[in-house]
Amino acid sequence: MTRLALHHGAVNLAQGFPDFPAPPEVKRAACEAIEADINQYSITWGAKPFRDAIAKYYDRFYGLGLDPERELAVCCGATEGMVATMLALLNPGDEIVVFEPFYENYWPDSQLSGATVRYVPLRPPRWTFDPDELRAAFTPRTRAIVLNSPNNPTGRVFSVEELQVIAGLCHEFDALAITDEIYEHIVFDGTRHVPIMTLPGMRERSVLVNSLSKTFSVTGWRVGWVIAPPDLTSSIRKVHDFLTVGAAAPLQQAGIHALALPDSYFLNVAAAYERKRNLLLDILGRQGFICSVPQGAYYVMANIAGLNAGNDVDFCRYLVEEIGVAAVPGSSFFSDPGLGKDWVRFCFAKKPETLEAAAERLARLSH
Repeated sequence: MTRLALHHGAVNLAQGFPDFPAPPEVKRAACEAIEADINQYSITWGAKPFRDAIAKYYDRFYGLGLDPERELAVCCGATEGMVATMLALLNPGDEIVVFEPFYENYWPDSQLSGATVRYVPLRPPRWTFDPDELRAAFTPRTRAIVLNSPNNPTGRVFSVEELQVIAGLCHEFDALAITDEIYEHIVFDGTRHVPIMTLPGMRERSVLVNSLSKTFSVTGWRVGWVIAPPDLTSSIRKVHDFLTVGAAAPLQQAGIHALALPDSYFLNVAAAYERKRNLLLDILGRQGFICSVPQGAYYVMANIAGLNAGNDVDFCRYLVEEIGVAAVPGSSFFSDPGLGKDWVRFCFAKKPETLEAAAERLARLSH
């Protein structure tokens, strides 16, 4: 969709990346690291100062006393962290549980690992799951559940009660929780993100994947990490080493400064995105879209069933070619494309003027 947006000169509300600058102090730290000649390989699983900074960050926000020598692997973004985790910990014939709609990479990652996916629906408008349906997805072959909260594409932030249900099943079936927490600070309306790793008994059976990308608006840096118990970390590090060797050394150095930013920075990130969310919801609502209100992340799922727009793919093609706005077809996020035919996803990680430009173009839908 980004390629189509560029081709047609459309406002790109499709791919999940900001069109505004990263924090100046973080960019400055990267430039200084390059000038200081921190330009060669770091230790493959992450430069020690950066791993120390990650451990300090998780102690600060969640009270996790991590051992940076044995429980951390720095990767080339959360994307690599997720596939390295699955390749390291899943065997052919294993099963994993995935909520749908889901971030598109989880299924290919599972296939590269030889695992079978069992899907559990999140149902609109709040995108909640049925505990009985979740339990039915667990079997003696279940190795892990993949949990993305705050969620892409729905914006769902799982409550502590929901996490306790998931944790209980992980204990009962001796399964892991692999969590993608990349939008952890982008939460709205007083919602709080809680890592399932912090729940009783889950530290030893959780694998947490995260990155600098979303919180610090540096999606092109590709610096992420995986947190896991030492025995799992050892395996993940080996796979990571043979996938990419290591993340960019100067950008790891800049990450030290990013993770140490004051609490006000993280609160301001959430507040700024909440304003953008509200603006986009208003824009879409004026054009007849029925939208789910996201609790976190930076996407809106919009229902097009009442717009006489055809299916999601046809509508997104029409939007980008004729209206000049790019969105993502909802079927991208479902195992059965038919389940997403009435949905499209819009991204609001954009400058206000970008969202207003989209509003002007979307107004053509009314004519």
